Amino acid sequence: MRRMLMGAMLALAAALPARAEYPDKPITMIMPYSPGTADVLIRAMGEHFQRVLGQPLVLITRDGGSGVVGMRTVATSAPDGYTLGQTPMTAIVVQPHMVRNAGTNPENFEAVCGTNENILGVVVRAESPIRTLPDLVAEGRRRPMSFGSPGPNSLPQLGVWRVQKATGVDFNHIPYRGEAAHLNDTLAGRLDFSAAVVSSAAEMVQAGRMRLIAVFSNRRHPDFPDVPTAREQGIDALQLSQVGIYAPRGTPAPVLDRLEDACRASLETPVVKQVLATTRAPASFVPRAQLNTMLREEFASYGRILRELGVQAE
Repeated sequence: MRRMLMGAMLALAAALPARAEYPDKPITMIMPYSPGTADVLIRAMGEHFQRVLGQPLVLITRDGGSGVVGMRTVATSAPDGYTLGQTPMTAIVVQPHMVRNAGTNPENFEAVCGTNENILGVVVRAESPIRTLPDLVAEGRRRPMSFGSPGPNSLPQLGVWRVQKATGVDFNHIPYRGEAAHLNDTLAGRLDFSAAVVSSAAEMVQAGRMRLIAVFSNRRHPDFPDVPTAREQGIDALQLSQVGIYAPRGTPAPVLDRLEDACRASLETPVVKQVLATTRAPASFVPRAQLNTMLREEFASYGRILRELGVQAE
């Protein structure tokens, strides 16, 4: 009887279609911002993904809502490893505090890996007498000063907010849409300084038109090793902008493990290293468990900060 039962089970197993090993079709990567340097990075990483996983990464742009539109698409996709999204943390840890029912809270995602850091900093025009962050604070105590950022409650602005919080100085914030306009107004003398992603101002700094006086990271920018961090200058203003790849909540752990391994290895390939050097966005691999923890902590932290700033979800 036992032999007959085992024989029947074996026959049934043989009749069932074999479960395909992940991945057995292309993987969609949602890009939640307008095409730019992030696409170049993911295309370069995609070459390695295809070599080790056997399937291409297909990039699709779903921009809008400061990353919310695209990342909501990721969050509501099937948790099978075939739809991913790449974004700075803003869309997940800041935007849900500002947009009602954003659908991009940390609990809606599984981190895959951190890829790189958009290091943030403070720049002044080259003619400015301000050479350090303490110089800026001292000048801000002597007279009213205005600064620009790429938008209201943007991470560069929040970096300056941390300076204000740590020192008690007050600066007048002028939000812009994007980086170019406020950097140009700082160059023209209409603003005293700019808070920006360092890569956006790098060419002007290297051309001698602007001066980078501090970065908000926990490390110096590799292109500007002589510029200390805010903390190195005695001001506790750490403002990270970690970029990562995310999957929908519920994606199986073995799938996430394969994706994380591919991500880690791709960041070591010469082509990806060259892209990161060219775009001035230093590699910053973060394992998925650590990135998930970072999401939860940063989400709670920004909730407190934005409440203090009087920001309410709209």
